[in-house]
Amino acid sequence: MAHFIAQNMAPIMFASLVIVLLLGYPVAFSLAAVGLFFFFVGVELAPLSGGSISLDWALLGAMPERIFGVMSNDTLLAIPFFTFMGLILERSGMAEDLLDTIGQLFGPVRGGLAYAVIFVGALLAATTGVVAASVISMGLISLPIMLRYGYDRRLASGVIAASGTLAQIIPPSLVLIVMADQLGRSVGDMYKGALIPGLVLSALYAGYVFLVTMARPDSAPALPKEARTLGGGIWSLIAVLAAAIGVFYAFNLWLKGRHPGMPADNAAIWSASVAILFAYGLALINDKLKLGLLSRLASQVVIVLVPPLALIFLVLGTIFVGIATPTEGGGMGAMGALLLALAKGRLSLDLLKQAMDKTAKLSSFVVFILLGARVFSLTFYGVNGHVWVEHLLTSLPGGAIGFLIFVNVFVFVLAFFLDFFELAFIVVPLLGPVAEKLGIDLIWFGVMLGVNMQTSFMHPPFGFALFFLRSVAPNSKYVDRLTGKTMEPVTTGQIYMGAIPFVVLQVIMIGLVIAFPSMVMHYKAGAVKLDEKQIERQFEQIAPPSSSTSDEPPQLKFD
Repeated sequence: MAHFIAQNMAPIMFASLVIVLLLGYPVAFSLAAVGLFFFFVGVELAPLSGGSISLDWALLGAMPERIFGVMSNDTLLAIPFFTFMGLILERSGMAEDLLDTIGQLFGPVRGGLAYAVIFVGALLAATTGVVAASVISMGLISLPIMLRYGYDRRLASGVIAASGTLAQIIPPSLVLIVMADQLGRSVGDMYKGALIPGLVLSALYAGYVFLVTMARPDSAPALPKEARTLGGGIWSLIAVLAAAIGVFYAFNLWLKGRHPGMPADNAAIWSASVAILFAYGLALINDKLKLGLLSRLASQVVIVLVPPLALIFLVLGTIFVGIATPTEGGGMGAMGALLLALAKGRLSLDLLKQAMDKTAKLSSFVVFILLGARVFSLTFYGVNGHVWVEHLLTSLPGGAIGFLIFVNVFVFVLAFFLDFFELAFIVVPLLGPVAEKLGIDLIWFGVMLGVNMQTSFMHPPFGFALFFLRSVAPNSKYVDRLTGKTMEPVTTGQIYMGAIPFVVLQVIMIGLVIAFPSMVMHYKAGAVKLDEKQIERQFEQIAPPSSSTSDEPPQLKFD
């Protein structure tokens, strides 16, 4: 028996971890406990393993250094910055303003409120990066309005939960930071690669709402006229957008003429910033001076949209063009969120305390899981677990395609029971080296896994987004404060049924990422390309070493 355990330590260790996690023990302590237990067992059984176990008591001396490596990781420092930024924005009322205004903009259209939730969900994802904040905000604000005007409860709850999970894949997502760290790749590249898939997934959500409204118009009616308190005026909004686009191109041309050596990305960022400020200034002046140049709706849309857009350009723009690292971008985003809250008059000591408390808790949660993962991985690598995983996955039929199919099914099933942090710290470090050996680009692989792990928030019955929505959705009959009508509650079954179509859409998105890798691989467009022929010509012109006995080194001559 001891000989069998020694020869199969790696699969037994991995299976034990899964069982302990399914029993409900905390992830960080489960990882560390399983790692230490099998370390002790492995040291004792090493003589029986035939060389497959390379554990020694001296290896435990490496643990403090591994822990210090986690604590000094600059990449992970971006997590508290982006978390703090998202919490400040969520508590400063930005989500409420956006949902109210964008809901009025899409109000005349069937399914308009659902489109507004998807649009605002994508915008919140690009500014907060925190799923809980997005789902809870939209559930508190949008769900009562959607129920008031006769939306199908399954559609309403599904749209809100799914739109909140966009924070998983649209930068600055926390899961992408962790994914980049675990795969040993740049967070900036991971952000660039994930941007288009995140937007395409948002479009899939909107396409599903459109199909539902075509098949069942009563499930998502348009807002009645009396509910559109900001009036119409869509044409004045289009005029503002056209003027802003004109300013963008004009400033871009001027900038390129003035600074011909400026990279195109930098010029685009500066031009977009000027265009946004122009639109915001025009709407603000019109609103304050009551000039009547724009309708009330157009002014409100521009005034509400510009601050989060400016923050997105400040954070993601500087990261994408290489001006700032993700950690520095997160720091600027946190400061920008504080300034926005201050400008709205909603920054208070109580708000700061709440945001810092939740940021500290989430950051500690991540670090403790990572420390537990370090203990587990030390033992797992000591029993050649990485070799077992590599042999298991590389021997699958179908080569790289077979590997991708297996990995996606495996992660999809695990997502029923584990959240994305647990998957990222336990599973991804085992899959990354195998993917690299098979010639798979790790940024593309990370984005694909990110889309897959997004389903962990939507899986009935354990999806965290469903739990967040359940916590704020009415669970008993209530009286609507505006109409005075008695409203039926939203049942847990309706929330689960509403989530299923969006889980299917997420699976379709995984297929699209595999079928069209260029959606992710565009991140390489700005990479430095070496001209091999030019390099060869340079080497041909190197003068051969002199045969003289001089002590002076030979001189290399280049053009």
